[in-house]
Amino acid sequence: MSIPKPEGNTLRLGSIAPNFIADTQNGPINLYDYQGDDWLVFFSHPADRTPVCTTELGAFAKLQPEFTKRNAKLVGLSVDTTDSHEDWIRDINEITGSNLVFPLIADPKREIALMYDMIDFQDATNIDDKGVQFTIRSVFIIDPSHTIRLILAYPASTGRNTAEVLRVLDSLQTGDKHRVTTPINWIPGDDVIVHPSVSNDEAKTLFPKFRIIKPYLRLTPLSLDHQN
Repeated sequence: MSIPKPEGNTLRLGSIAPNFIADTQNGPINLYDYQGDDWLVFFSHPADRTPVCTTELGAFAKLQPEFTKRNAKLVGLSVDTTDSHEDWIRDINEITGSNLVFPLIADPKREIALMYDMIDFQDATNIDDKGVQFTIRSVFIIDPSHTIRLILAYPASTGRNTAEVLRVLDSLQTGDKHRVTTPINWIPGDDVIVHPSVSNDEAKTLFPKFRIIKPYLRLTPLSLDHQN
């Protein structure tokens, strides 16, 4: 039986994130140039001056130092203009006590939102006064090779969990560095899972304290040195 191919330019885990040039409140950016050799967290918002989005952007701004420690840059997107963004950012900083400095992309024609499939086609009420659908709350974590490693999509009515975005970034970076995967609800400091590609003999060298729960489930602690 043949597997049907996805229509259009559907982005999936492992896809290369499309590059683009866009206006932001900090001036024009080229996504790849802005990212450089870092990780990138790219997230969208339905519109400026909306209550849930205001709380989200304030939270991301407060956590920016934590993302910076992990060599990750932040970039947001909303469908309004850069002038609107500038006024809204003043509100965000006032309401949340943050200092939002990362770029917030202006996408009034939904060109980037469509490129990244950030449009909610299920909710016909999620439209602006011109009948154009707003963006949903998408999150992309993109690694330094521009490969998409995480895709999350929240409805407009539900605010994201910034701690979860940070946790997944930690998991991805830990897995890439140490040939491990992470179990449910993992946070740094918890035991990790030895990757199936690592034999038991190799694991004895890489992870002297690893233990076999089942042949397919091998747990090991990572020292702080391992995790840094």
